[in-house]
Amino acid sequence: MSVNWSLVADIGGTNARFTALPLGELESQYEFHHSVQEHPEFSDLIVDLLKEIAEATGWDTAPTNACFAVACPADVEEITFTNSHWHFNKTQLKQLLGCQQLSVINDFEAVAHGITELNDKDVVKVGGDQPVANKPIGILGAGTGLGVAGLVPLADGYKVIDTEGGHADYPPITDRMAAVVGLLRKEYGRVSLERLLSGKGIFNIYRSLCTLGNKERACETPAQVVAAAHQGDNEFALQALNMFCAGMGSAAGNIALTLGAKGGIYIAGGVVPRFKEFFINSDFRLKFEEKGRFVNYLKPIPVYIVVRDNLGLLGAAKKLKQS
Repeated sequence: MSVNWSLVADIGGTNARFTALPLGELESQYEFHHSVQEHPEFSDLIVDLLKEIAEATGWDTAPTNACFAVACPADVEEITFTNSHWHFNKTQLKQLLGCQQLSVINDFEAVAHGITELNDKDVVKVGGDQPVANKPIGILGAGTGLGVAGLVPLADGYKVIDTEGGHADYPPITDRMAAVVGLLRKEYGRVSLERLLSGKGIFNIYRSLCTLGNKERACETPAQVVAAAHQGDNEFALQALNMFCAGMGSAAGNIALTLGAKGGIYIAGGVVPRFKEFFINSDFRLKFEEKGRFVNYLKPIPVYIVVRDNLGLLGAAKKLKQS
């Protein structure tokens, strides 16, 4: 069946999500999820994906256009993922897809576009008042890495500020955080926000606290740390998750100050929604506001946890529709 359709992708360090949708639409029933680790070569996955889409949809044509959101810098011809082994060439990917137009954008640019399509059921508010109209919005989100972006309102819409802010330096705000950063500096040389404020970051904090406390590790994955913290029977897991939440608060407050984000701060990514009640009751909001003379500047700014699935796919589809 001949159909004009679009291929949209949201590709992180762990998961690759795709959707095939009729031209101009934002959502579709046809979604395809793949593990990055299970596919040594990106191009092989694309070949298999096109066959999978054809079988699921009955569409026998190549996509008319495509938008791939990628967890790495996207403004170069050779795309190399920051937190996985995948890489591809834009020209070769366009040829492989057989599409007329290919857009490759940063994954948090896609998230930012997706933010503009959210409604009340897609978010959970964490303090603050109502957002101020026509003011910038800040976005950060922990997944395999840490993404940061901004939205600036314009007279005829908005402008996305896509960044690599997750790789800015991590500023410890307590002696305990400083000790953790000191250990990680010996390992990494330089310690970025992403080294602590991500899925892997939770485990980095935990293992550092175990080392500082001369305690053998009982957890070997971020998921195990989160589970142990919820159970309350592992002191260092609980400390690690609390430190993660406090660090997210400090980082979010810095972004709010930097952007003047009185339109609100959005916490996206796949990590925080897994323990959102813990996050809400943590020191996140305290550290978000705890900025010395600018406490009163930050107190009214609302923060929202995004609980909508596949926000990156929605945003990439919107980017494609706009273009």
